[in-house]
Amino acid sequence: MSGTLLRWVCTGAALGALCTTAPNAHAAPGPEERSVGQLLTDLQRLYRSAEETAETYNATAEKLKEQRARAADLDRKLAKARASVRDSRSDAGRFVRQQYQGTSNLSPYMRLLLARDPQRALDQGHVLQRAAAGRAATVRRLTGGEKEAGDLAGAAKRALTAQTALAARQKKQRDRVDGQLRDVEELLSSLSVEQLAALRRAEEAHTAEAQEKFMASRALGGSPARRAPSRQGDTAVDYAVRQIGRPYKWGAEGPKAFDCSGLTQRAWAHAGRKIPRTSQEQWKELRRIPLSKLRPGDLVVYFPKATHVALYLGDGKVVQAPRPGARVKVSPIAANPVLGAVRPDPGGRAMRGYTPPKLPAGAGSGSDLGYGRSQAPGATDSR
Repeated sequence: MSGTLLRWVCTGAALGALCTTAPNAHAAPGPEERSVGQLLTDLQRLYRSAEETAETYNATAEKLKEQRARAADLDRKLAKARASVRDSRSDAGRFVRQQYQGTSNLSPYMRLLLARDPQRALDQGHVLQRAAAGRAATVRRLTGGEKEAGDLAGAAKRALTAQTALAARQKKQRDRVDGQLRDVEELLSSLSVEQLAALRRAEEAHTAEAQEKFMASRALGGSPARRAPSRQGDTAVDYAVRQIGRPYKWGAEGPKAFDCSGLTQRAWAHAGRKIPRTSQEQWKELRRIPLSKLRPGDLVVYFPKATHVALYLGDGKVVQAPRPGARVKVSPIAANPVLGAVRPDPGGRAMRGYTPPKLPAGAGSGSDLGYGRSQAPGATDSR
């Protein structure tokens, strides 16, 4: 590795993220001792940290979306309850005015005493009793409606407070991701074409070695290339393949750009199956399956904290939105450390006569490394 690159690593904009400042000249190795492999490891660590924060952001965004819907529903119910209270108050006010103006009916007892036809008076008394019961019901509606409106007003206020807190948390997480990715972007955009090529070669060699070991372990069981998806899985795979070439954009759910879990969620939504928004929730809530049973359409989850996810294509390959600066592409399943797999439709039967989708030219080309000199500043912004 060139001395220029090595010197930059500990003097550039990503100093705090990639290097440790030594307390004296003998406490840490000099920057010239760093290798391409070490730099690649640092970059992968930074990306993993940023993706973890981005998925946390996505989870908060999903909660905020749900909270906004809850607040809107409470507002609608509160408006309806207040309208009901106004109607009940209007009815009660009319009864009071009638009583004050002397237009209210005589009591049943007075009508019975004064009536020439007692039986008719008794019949009228039932009518009066029903009228009195109606007035009592109006009063009950008024008091009950006021209590309901009060309860709903309190719930609406609490919902708004929760919404405000989630929005503040989301902004903090968004700013943190922006900062993390800006460090990576500045690092990579400062490297020469030769230096980027060296990193890409190191990355490709690392992925090829990991894939060879993974396939040799027979973790996928026998004849993985012959497995067929369910019909929904086939639809999800077809959708994901048609997104190849679209840019990664953190926080994006399509249709013009995706992050990793945004792609898998949208693919399965296109197949008619709603799944959670984030990779962590997909790992947590969907049915886990052994890798030896993996079939096209299943989701492959990566890293110990489930911070990345891809859609299994078959034959040891996945469709994924890799990272900022890259595009949706086909990658080896072992491009990242595999945590496990989940199946969105565990009850779906495998298709008969399955034909894998035709991949577009260059479906697996392009580096997962991320930003380079061609990447404009600010490209990480997903808002």
